[in-house]
Amino acid sequence: MEPNTSSIVFDQLLKRLTQAVDQSDVGNAMEVLREADVEETAKLVDRLSAEQRTALFEMLTPEQGAEVLEHVYYFQGADIIEELEPDAAAQIVTKLDSDDRADLLNELSDSDSEAILEELDKDLAEETRRFMAYDEGTAGALMYSEFVSFNANMTVEAILDDIQSKRKKYIEYGVQYAYVLGAHGTLKGVLPVRNLLFAKRDQTAADIMIPDPITVAADTKVLDLENLFEQHHFLGLPVVDSKQRLLGIVDREASTEALQESATEDLLKFQGLMGKEELRSMPLGVRSRRRLSWLSINIVLNLISASVIAFHQDTLEAVIALAVFLPIISDMSGCSGNQAVAVSMRELSLEMISPKEFGRVFIKESSVGIINGACLGLLIGAIAWAWKGNPVLGLVVGSALALNTTIAVCVGGLVPLLLKACKQDPALASGPILTTVTDMCGFLLVLGLASLALPYLV
Repeated sequence: MEPNTSSIVFDQLLKRLTQAVDQSDVGNAMEVLREADVEETAKLVDRLSAEQRTALFEMLTPEQGAEVLEHVYYFQGADIIEELEPDAAAQIVTKLDSDDRADLLNELSDSDSEAILEELDKDLAEETRRFMAYDEGTAGALMYSEFVSFNANMTVEAILDDIQSKRKKYIEYGVQYAYVLGAHGTLKGVLPVRNLLFAKRDQTAADIMIPDPITVAADTKVLDLENLFEQHHFLGLPVVDSKQRLLGIVDREASTEALQESATEDLLKFQGLMGKEELRSMPLGVRSRRRLSWLSINIVLNLISASVIAFHQDTLEAVIALAVFLPIISDMSGCSGNQAVAVSMRELSLEMISPKEFGRVFIKESSVGIINGACLGLLIGAIAWAWKGNPVLGLVVGSALALNTTIAVCVGGLVPLLLKACKQDPALASGPILTTVTDMCGFLLVLGLASLALPYLV
């Protein structure tokens, strides 16, 4: 098989970057990083050792360091910044956009982020702290402060002069819209740049703006932002406070990325990976600790399930065929329960249900559980009967699966709501609770029913 071309190119880039870092060759290092696309940049940085990453960012200028950080994943950036001295990290952080700066520092420990903030300019540090204070998954946490605004009374001529004098700054902003402000920074309208091209020089910003634009509050949730972007196809939305003062701009790309990150985080938690994303370039101790924090809890829960088997050991020894069906019943019920967990998690994230709707969810899920449990129970019961020629064995196994599936579906649907009501993370705890319940109930039902019908099974 011929080697993949893209893999060869990446290996060449990695070799060149490693050599450049080892030789402290800033020019070649930046040349390699600029040749790579966004995904390759993140992968290249990931393949460097911790010492090489530190060496790379220590030899880059703050502008170059910020440029590289903008092309890696935010959790990679946090690891890199943690490896630098606070003053060196602060110089790089200063060059980042306001939203990236706040996101990055929020990923650090309180002590590390505060050490860097102490090194920043006073006004910049104050703005960054304000941005960091917004709740994750809200417009305030996603917005940026690099926008162009003009006073409503400014003439077109004055605006054009301002744009010309600050063209380098505005080019970096990627300006397509400017924002028209009234007294005390209140938002009056949006000014498309194209409107300036056809306006008379003596007209004011208020004359040519689009008045009363759609705005969002800083606490607006990401899902609501996505709905607005879908409805209106805006590139960005202005974020205002209770007095309609412009705080920042949130763009569509940031909103979509936030939703994807939230989904990824929930998936990792559900799989037992604590502390958000994990990369294999992370320190061994950190990765081991994150996984053990889940596994150590899980082993206790599994011991509870195993104790049920130990209690009915005599029944299991008398009817050894039951051992074949125990894992099947446990697994099938677990799969059914996980489907219910997924639906509840999804509806909670979309705010389509509240944690108080136990009755409605129970009725909906128990109906599905009874139907699916009956179908699966009949199937596995028929298989058990055909295999051993014993209808009582089929009845025991089939009834156990039917009942356990109903229980699992109800538990799977209700546990996320219960955890949410208790202000716990449903994504993290629903899995082990469901697994324990389905295993314990499944084993108890099979072995309990078998004990009752033991004279007809042996």
